[in-house]
Amino acid sequence: MKHSRLTALIFIALFLGVIVGHFFPDFAVRMRPFAEIFLRMVKMIIAPLLFSTLVVGIAGHGDAKSLGKIGLKTIIYFEIVTTLALIIGLTMGNIFKPGVGFVSGTSVHAIEMQAAGLVAASHAHTSIGAMVTDIFPTSVVDAMAKGNLLQIVVFSIFFALAICAVGKKAQPVLDLLNSVSQIMFKFTEYVMYFAPLGIFGAIAATVGANGLSVLKNYFKIIGALYTALAVFVVLVLFIVCKIVRISFRTLLRALQEPALLAFTTASSEAAFPKAMEIMERFGVPKNIVSFVMPTGYTFNLDGSTLYLAMAVLFSSQIVGIHLDLNQQIIIMLALMLTSKGVAGVPRVSLIVLAGTLASFDIPILGVAILLGIDQILDMGRTTVNLIGNCVATVVIARWEKVFDYDKMKAFVAQSKAESIGADIEKFRKDHERK
Repeated sequence: MKHSRLTALIFIALFLGVIVGHFFPDFAVRMRPFAEIFLRMVKMIIAPLLFSTLVVGIAGHGDAKSLGKIGLKTIIYFEIVTTLALIIGLTMGNIFKPGVGFVSGTSVHAIEMQAAGLVAASHAHTSIGAMVTDIFPTSVVDAMAKGNLLQIVVFSIFFALAICAVGKKAQPVLDLLNSVSQIMFKFTEYVMYFAPLGIFGAIAATVGANGLSVLKNYFKIIGALYTALAVFVVLVLFIVCKIVRISFRTLLRALQEPALLAFTTASSEAAFPKAMEIMERFGVPKNIVSFVMPTGYTFNLDGSTLYLAMAVLFSSQIVGIHLDLNQQIIIMLALMLTSKGVAGVPRVSLIVLAGTLASFDIPILGVAILLGIDQILDMGRTTVNLIGNCVATVVIARWEKVFDYDKMKAFVAQSKAESIGADIEKFRKDHERK
């Protein structure tokens, strides 16, 4: 109920922002501080959320050796699929160029940010060697203060491995960080309650400064993302299911309820329990489901990583920063790390996007613009996250040769029977009314 209420408020704020921006442009431009305040609130979450979730995600399984071959296969699969998602996202971003011509330049604030971005861009990383050197922090406190996600990730990985090595003596620290991660997710939820106000300010100021013509560019980024997600589903998930000899259509039919829940709420957490239950009934052993699904929501966010790749290009394009192939590869490598551990909370990808842009000295103007339509974008990428993780459980089960085809057939037969029964009951009720 909370998610649906917030979703409704976000759409209302989006509509009101367009109306106010069109009919009262001068007043609408003055609403920009609402968006900036919300962005500041988002940025203050970055460091503690990323640190706690990443450490718990890595160290929470205990001794790294205990993960065994299933853990190794799972991580290998996740990284391959994540890389493909990033490649598709960058490719589509270069093809559609959704940020080119987005801001007309009538907003003084936008022009100032653009100028600052062009100057700052000259200090961005120019080589893989420079980036690798820079990701190792001299002080984690300094890294958190500056919001340098890459440095926080590196510190988190070493910290988690040290917890695994120490063992039981480090359990209190792990418990503490687990509590911190839960607190930060709740903290993020509270911050997201301010999303309607921030969205109203962002969309009103954007329409007020640039006119209704800017909306066609919104449709451009929405169309580009959903096209990219569809390409990923067809070229990656569908082919993966073909390789492991599982009907992708049958899997989608089985997942229609949690997928619809993920789409309407834009939250992976809302659909997570139901998806796990269905995958067990579908033929995947419980031990694989209970390991792969939670790990996937840390390491296998296909829709979110694809979106982040496009969003970084969008944010650079709107301020006129050209990223060459070498820089895009560096950003892709960075996103492979910084996109971990951010599932569950609606619009949390904005946090990662803001941190990634800051790490590469790209203005976060793009975050403010995307804020206005992030609910629509989040619905698509969250659904792909869910489907991608369910496909991963099937892949690992088939890889381990423990997938139960009889269970799958029984599940499909039961689903068909329930569907037929529902149709018969509906026909009977319609007949009685007549």
